[in-house]
Amino acid sequence: MCLIAWNWQPDSQQPLLLLANRDEFFVRPTQPLHWWQHGLFMAGRDLHGGGSWLGVSRDGRLAALTNYRDPLHQRADAPSRGKLVTDFLEGSLSAADYLAQLTPHAQDYNPFNLLLLDGQQLLGFESRQARSFVVQPGIQGVSNAGFNTPWPKLVRLTAALSRQKPTADTETLMSLLADDTIAPDTLLPQTGITLERERLLSAAFIRSPDYGTRASSVVKITAQGVEFSERSFNAQGTLATQQFSLAAVAA
Repeated sequence: MCLIAWNWQPDSQQPLLLLANRDEFFVRPTQPLHWWQHGLFMAGRDLHGGGSWLGVSRDGRLAALTNYRDPLHQRADAPSRGKLVTDFLEGSLSAADYLAQLTPHAQDYNPFNLLLLDGQQLLGFESRQARSFVVQPGIQGVSNAGFNTPWPKLVRLTAALSRQKPTADTETLMSLLADDTIAPDTLLPQTGITLERERLLSAAFIRSPDYGTRASSVVKITAQGVEFSERSFNAQGTLATQQFSLAAVAA
């Protein structure tokens, strides 16, 4: 996952609305959104690393992951970060306890950001500083830098989300993720890649022959349950749309 924005309103009828784009090479094998582990949680699957980038469990737990762009500190032998998502979803630890167990081992992985909802609290984690924190209510986001770092595409997406009503339909929200605006050079971050690549990656929705947005997701967690929609893409365009819903688990 490379871009996530959310509206966290824990005391409302819709505690969490989350929008996300996953960017990846088109040759990397991927299974679209589906139920895993005998129906315990739903997520897409990275068939190369075995894990996922975004998923939701039947009891309303959510995990989402972005990579931190740092080409000078990438290790080919590091374990897959996608397993951090699935381990949380198939477990029963609170978000705080899960991150407490993860913290001593965070440097084993290539740099990442992790967002976890355990049904009560929404927590963030930045592996580079091994820092966990409680996410405050409101509209926030993360891309391939620290949480709320104002990269142009994150600024555009969070601003667009702020203009939507809580009742916005999924198709409208999907359109926000389809923004392929390239940022001006003066606003581009400098992350150790070429200027041409910085330009390409500055759009919320990335298009190129070999690399681009592979999936756009909208997750609505409400008092009634969960709605999860995923639209998948290849280099030629839209492949399919998957939609799942489940009722809230009784307390």
